[in-house]
Amino acid sequence: KSAIRARGSPPARPPAPPGGRGEERNRMGNRRREQGARGRNQEAAGKSPPGSPRPKGRGRSRSQDNGAISPSSGGEDYNVMDSIVKVFCTHTEPNFSLPWQKKRGVASTSSGFVISVTERKILTNAHSVEHHTQVKVKRRGSDEKHVARVLTIGTECDIAMLTVDDASFWVDLEKIEFGVLPMLQDDVTVIGYPVGGDTISVTSGVVSRIEVTSYLHGATDLLSLQIDAAINSGNSGGPAFNNQGECVGIAFQSLKNEDAENCGYVIPTPVVDHFIRDYEKNEKYTGFPGLGIEYQSLENDALRRALGMKKDQKGVLISRVNQTSPSAECIRRGDILLEFEGVEIANDGTVSFRSGERINFTYLVSKKFSGETARVRILRNKQKPMVVRPKLLPPRRLVPIHIKGESPSYLIIAGLFFTPVSRQFLKSEYGKDYNYEAPVHILRRSHEFPKKEGEQVVVLSSVLPARVNVGYEDIVNTEVLAFNGTKVENLFQLATLLEQCREEYMRFDLEFNQVVVLQTEEARESTEEILQTHLIPSRMSADVEDHLKVHLMPTRARKQTGGRAERKRSKGRRGPKEEEVGDMAVVVEQ
Repeated sequence: KSAIRARGSPPARPPAPPGGRGEERNRMGNRRREQGARGRNQEAAGKSPPGSPRPKGRGRSRSQDNGAISPSSGGEDYNVMDSIVKVFCTHTEPNFSLPWQKKRGVASTSSGFVISVTERKILTNAHSVEHHTQVKVKRRGSDEKHVARVLTIGTECDIAMLTVDDASFWVDLEKIEFGVLPMLQDDVTVIGYPVGGDTISVTSGVVSRIEVTSYLHGATDLLSLQIDAAINSGNSGGPAFNNQGECVGIAFQSLKNEDAENCGYVIPTPVVDHFIRDYEKNEKYTGFPGLGIEYQSLENDALRRALGMKKDQKGVLISRVNQTSPSAECIRRGDILLEFEGVEIANDGTVSFRSGERINFTYLVSKKFSGETARVRILRNKQKPMVVRPKLLPPRRLVPIHIKGESPSYLIIAGLFFTPVSRQFLKSEYGKDYNYEAPVHILRRSHEFPKKEGEQVVVLSSVLPARVNVGYEDIVNTEVLAFNGTKVENLFQLATLLEQCREEYMRFDLEFNQVVVLQTEEARESTEEILQTHLIPSRMSADVEDHLKVHLMPTRARKQTGGRAERKRSKGRRGPKEEEVGDMAVVVEQ
């Protein structure tokens, strides 16, 4: 606290010299004249006189009392705070429990900063603009808000890139320079627009910890900085500076519970640089790759000996391999991972990081880009170690964390509402504490790897009451295992099976040995009336309808859908436009 007070307080005034104020003013005048003459001499010699503006881009000066940085002020020197903007966003989140609707729009404010003036780029957090319908930014000291466009969103790393098309916004702006990864106990200053006021805010602290941490928004483990500076709501997306006025990261989350105090987290420059290079290389965000494995530490001596490891060998035991990952072609369950890219992995899964520091080996994996290969050394069946080169891709999940800002998929037949499970669906159904409130059987599935490409957990989420489905009203969020004897792999496949059904009855086999049976023609004929009763515009989401258009013959699809129902829909409802159903199927199949 004393350091913070010293940082913001004026320097102590020296005691008045003897001789009264007149003599003091004379001496100060002489001193100024001497400094002016010295400055002119230095200018003539090609040197910068004291107090002259430094090169633009730094924007911060080191305080003389304690070495902390402070915003530059006065003269022509550029103030780094002018490159930090306030972000205003209106979010319209889909209603995952009723996916044909959207929730009421909500407004939020956060922070961002300029990284390129020539290319007109601003960085902020991904969660600051998630499900955005409108984004605006405002410069410091300005009363005008400028409409911004979202260029790309990195869900896993919680970073988004914005731009502003209005050229007047960029006048007299300069980019913020990035620095290297700081050391422990290095000073950091976080600047942004947190709650509690409308103007810019500055908080300071030190780097407390550097390790691989779970990013809450993307549920991904990446490198992060823990600092003791306050990070509050609204600080998200604001830069963190070192003593040299260089950005060392982006504020993005904090830990708030009764057992911890002053725990803020910053996305470090290696992660930010990866995001920027990924976008520049691919003109879109492709994500952080993974090995597609789960592992167990090998700190027990007996376990290592049983696996045939020598005394000088270290590594981790691969306990599970994602079968949809390229690693499944060369890595097996039971293999021992010894090295990644020539770096030895310890028995606890860490690698040497910096002097006196160790970090989880997944940090090395996250430094790679999607589509690259890695040199991996493994031990298999107590034989001689071997080297494999798996291709690295972003991990595929059976229950996805996010659906990348798209609308959720759904399908309705005879009032039966089917949808694939995602973490956002669980959150919508069971609240923020879904890990404790959701049924165990669904949570167990959320931690499993998919067995094949495009696999989903499809559930009968609810039943819209009608005469045709009497007796099934109490079925809620129950997984669909099979339809008419065919295993259900995803919602697209289920929609195709329903459209192609020629049997008298539709039979849905659910978990817990539950069965739902409908008369086929009655189910199809009743669907339109049920949709009208519940004011539902369409019996399927746009991506499912697009899938059927592609995979079924158009004439056959219209016939199976039911001509009368389709004619009613075409008269009374606005169907999805062709351009609106573009890439949604790709998102669901991941």
